[in-house]
Amino acid sequence: MRVEPSIDAGSPASRRGAASVPVLKTELLSVRFGGLAALSEINFELARGEIRAIIGPNGAGKSTFFNCLTGVLRPTGGRILFNGEEISGLPSNAISQKGIARSYQITNILPNATTLENVRIAAQSRRHAWNMIAHHGAFADINRKAEAALDSVGLLGKAYELASNLSHGEQRNLEIGIALATEPQLLCLDEPTAGMSSAETSETAELIRRIAKDLTILIVEHDMEVVMGLCDRITVLHYGKILAEGTPEEIQENPKVLEVYLKT
Repeated sequence: MRVEPSIDAGSPASRRGAASVPVLKTELLSVRFGGLAALSEINFELARGEIRAIIGPNGAGKSTFFNCLTGVLRPTGGRILFNGEEISGLPSNAISQKGIARSYQITNILPNATTLENVRIAAQSRRHAWNMIAHHGAFADINRKAEAALDSVGLLGKAYELASNLSHGEQRNLEIGIALATEPQLLCLDEPTAGMSSAETSETAELIRRIAKDLTILIVEHDMEVVMGLCDRITVLHYGKILAEGTPEEIQENPKVLEVYLKT
């Protein structure tokens, strides 16, 4: 059963208090590649309405963790629970249908399609079985959903622009729009500000803050200024294990984190 997020757009604590079941939970989640433990018995909980960052040095296991959550990789041990339902090992399309969407570190759009067409394909993926002849209103409905997603990321004015003609920052935000068009409960953002100018980074951080009023967001991000200014809590991975968790203030003052990450 789908558990709706709180409609209260107040503090993160008030949003998190709307439901006692974590939107996402992992139990002893492990991934091995031969003799290498990319993830080792990760116990993780994400509260509904939270913005959580996953940080850590290169090779810490951040991408592996994201890939397990979104069905790109199958865990070799442990469980993943979404709204209390086990999703461990499900394929990406099944996980998407359950309400988890993601963007990728490398821009993943259709460059020769318009921005609207890119988002419309994602919106259409939420319709299991329909055709435009039998359901004449379906196409208009999908267009409305696609336009709403574009509007939420500030790209409605470029709906008929080829995606290849957008700036790098606009293309990254289009990816977020594509994810939003699938109507997720949990949005996983992989390096959303990678390669952006300072101005684009600020705009994207503000975009994430704005859309977080209606979503739970999990973000992998190297820009510590973005992480510290945007997130409610931070999880630090190191060699495939959780090194520390806490508020931005707690993480900045954690001696283990300072030693292995923030000062490297």
